[in-house]
Amino acid sequence: MKKLLVSGLVLLLAGCGGDEVGDVSLGILTTKDIKLNVLIDPTISGVTCHVASVEADLDFSDPSDSSIACRQTGIISPDMIAAIDRSKNGEIVFRKSKSVLFKTMKVRRIFDAESQTLMYLSYSTKEINGSYKHSLSTVPLWGTQAYNSSR
Repeated sequence: MKKLLVSGLVLLLAGCGGDEVGDVSLGILTTKDIKLNVLIDPTISGVTCHVASVEADLDFSDPSDSSIACRQTGIISPDMIAAIDRSKNGEIVFRKSKSVLFKTMKVRRIFDAESQTLMYLSYSTKEINGSYKHSLSTVPLWGTQAYNSSR
């Protein structure tokens, strides 16, 4: 039981941080706001994503709605691409707690080797069931040092 409580607190704290860059109220009579967060990919530092999600300050659970936009904002090198997970599932590069009931928003990076494009998928999960709501953004490697022109 104690481990479960500690795990829950760690998940809640994982959503805290200085990555919020915007906060838009949805109205005076609602507790919901649209929060804008910035995410710099920890492995591909030349990619910056902005995630917009609805948060409900006084509710136990936030809605699953979110959107994501990712762009190249710096150098993307072949070494960075070589260091990422190339499986079809990709890897989680960001997670944020969305409720005290184990709901989490995640951003997963997946590499499409055929088109040489990084895909960033934003979605919500819950221990009991997931959400069908998701958002996708892509960053092509064309024009970067990592682009392989011999394909």
